[in-house]
Amino acid sequence: MIGPRWADAALDDVLGRVAGTRAEVGERFPLHADPDTGRWVTTARGAWTGGFWAGLLWLLARRTGAEEDRAAAAACTARLAEWVDADTATRGLILWYGTALAADDAVARELRIRAARACAAAFDPELGAVPWGSAFGGPRTLVRVDGAPGMAPLLAAAGPAGERAAAAHLERHLDLCLRGDGVVLPAWQIERETGPRVREDPPVGWSRGRAWLLLAAADAVHRPAVPPGTRQRCAAAAELLARGSTRAAARLVPYDRESGHESGTGGPPDTSAAAITAVALLKLGHAPGPLAGRHRERAVAILRRLTDAHLTRAGGNRPGGMLLDGCHDAGRDVATRHELVWGDFFLAVGLAALTGRVDVREL
Repeated sequence: MIGPRWADAALDDVLGRVAGTRAEVGERFPLHADPDTGRWVTTARGAWTGGFWAGLLWLLARRTGAEEDRAAAAACTARLAEWVDADTATRGLILWYGTALAADDAVARELRIRAARACAAAFDPELGAVPWGSAFGGPRTLVRVDGAPGMAPLLAAAGPAGERAAAAHLERHLDLCLRGDGVVLPAWQIERETGPRVREDPPVGWSRGRAWLLLAAADAVHRPAVPPGTRQRCAAAAELLARGSTRAAARLVPYDRESGHESGTGGPPDTSAAAITAVALLKLGHAPGPLAGRHRERAVAILRRLTDAHLTRAGGNRPGGMLLDGCHDAGRDVATRHELVWGDFFLAVGLAALTGRVDVREL
C-alpha cells in the first residue's frame, strides 16, 4: 500500500525526531519536551509512558531496517521489565504498546507473556477489573479510562484465564465510564462497603478520557480472543464515543476540557488526544459496517491537521518532527502546550498505518 505523500514525509519527520531524541536521552525515557527548544524532560524508569518510547524506537527500526536501531529498540524494551509486577493498570499502556511493534523479538515476546500473566493474577473479581493500583500513589481500587487501552490484548496473551479477565476488564470500564448519552466519566473509586463513586480527577470532560476509552473499545472489535458479546458491546460503545468525538465538527483537535468546545473556555488544545482518537478511528475504519469509511475519513482529516498545523519543521532553535500543543495536565499546569511522547507515538502509528507500514488492527 502506498499512502499519501504528506503522510510519508511527516512520518520521516517524526522518526527523525525519534533518532535525535535517542541521542539526547540515552537510557532515560522522554516524557515531554519544551515547545521552544525541544529539550526533553526525562524519567529514569519510564513511568506510565515508557512503552510509547519503546514503541517509537521499534517504528524507527522498522523504517530504517538498521541493526543499530533494532538493538536500541530491544534494549529499551528490556528496560520495561521492572514494570511487570508493578501494581498498576497502566501496564496495558507500558507493556502492550512497548512490545506490540517488536515483531519477532524474543525478549519482547517473553516480556509480554510475563506481563500478561502478572496482570491476570492481579485481576480482582470483586472489583471486576485489574485495579488502577498504587504504583503512582493515591487509592488503589480505582477504575480509570487510562487503565483500559492495551490491557485487553495484554491479558489475552495469558491464555483462557487472561481472555476472561480481558473481557471483564473491558465490560467493567464500559459499565462505569460510559453513560448512555455518550458522556465519559473518567475515574471511579470503588469502596468495598459503599460501592463505586465518581472521582473529580481526572474531570468529566477530560479530552483524553474519551480518546482512551474509544481506543480500548475500537481495539476490542478486532480481538478474536475477546468473547463475541463483549466485542459487540465494544463496537456499539465505540460508535457512541466516535459520535461524541465529532460533535464539534470544526475542531479536529479537542480542547483539554470537552465542555469548552462551544464556549471556547476548554483550556488549551490537546494534540495527543487527537492522535489517540485518529488511531482508534483507523481501527474502526477496518471494522464492518456502513460507518467505516466515515471513520477513516475523519482519522485522515485529524492526522492531516496535526501534521499541517502542529508538527514542527526543521530550522531555527528547535528540531523538526515535534508534535506540539499536547496538554499533559492543565489542572496542575504541567506541560500544557508541549511535545508529549505518547502524542508522538500515536501520530507515528497513524501515519505508519496510512502508509501501509503498520496494520493498525494488530496494535
